Amino acid sequence: MPSGHAPASERPAVLVIAGADSSGGAGLTRDVQVLRDFGVDALCAVTAVTAQSNVRVQAVHAVPPSLVRAQIEAALATRPVAAVKIGMLGTGGVVDALIEGLPPRSQVPIVLDPVLVASSGGALLDRGGEKHLRQRLLARVTLVTPNLPESAQLLQADVATSEPALIEQARRMLAFGPQAVLIKGGHASGAEAIDWLVSADGSIERIATPRVAAERRGTGCTLATAIAAGLARGATLQQACREAKRYVLEWLRSS
Repeated sequence: MPSGHAPASERPAVLVIAGADSSGGAGLTRDVQVLRDFGVDALCAVTAVTAQSNVRVQAVHAVPPSLVRAQIEAALATRPVAAVKIGMLGTGGVVDALIEGLPPRSQVPIVLDPVLVASSGGALLDRGGEKHLRQRLLARVTLVTPNLPESAQLLQADVATSEPALIEQARRMLAFGPQAVLIKGGHASGAEAIDWLVSADGSIERIATPRVAAERRGTGCTLATAIAAGLARGATLQQACREAKRYVLEWLRSS
């Protein structure tokens, strides 16, 4: 786990925009735990309140878009943020409010975990939200971190089953405007869990760790938040992705 935490007055802050998960296994609760491990403070904007367990999503209540926008404005007025992490958004109205309230990525790196479906199977973004995410939000972010099913759903394509197909999907997603795409290989098979970082400048990086048999909810939240924490601490995107991957490996091994 990361170490060497700075005093509170010197710690960077990350604005987390995500849903609340009553089980504590994912969403804002998990995000705050990750940021604490990295010695980074959290500011939060809640997009939805969910009632869910490790088994199923029982209910979802979306926060009104105007309140999401107000939370973002209040957080940004409280103190400077060194990165933004976006998770569950829920509705198209919330996506639009987010787009209106986000700082430019040229000023603050923005990491988007495109949460479409819960691990237990419940939908966490409506059709309008998915459309607006693809057509408007991707162009505002520094990095988007889909897993293999999320990449296929966003591109309305089949799930990639080979490395060339995976890299091609990343390049297709770059056409929507993010600066980089990290497609996660956790849903694939093999001795290694391989993520591919594909950037708009043409660079491609293979990031691999041993595959762990353990399964935990919130791996997507954990990875994206760890990347945002690394960026907030001054790491390059490549460094932040590699360190976040190692962090997730240690977390899975500790389960």
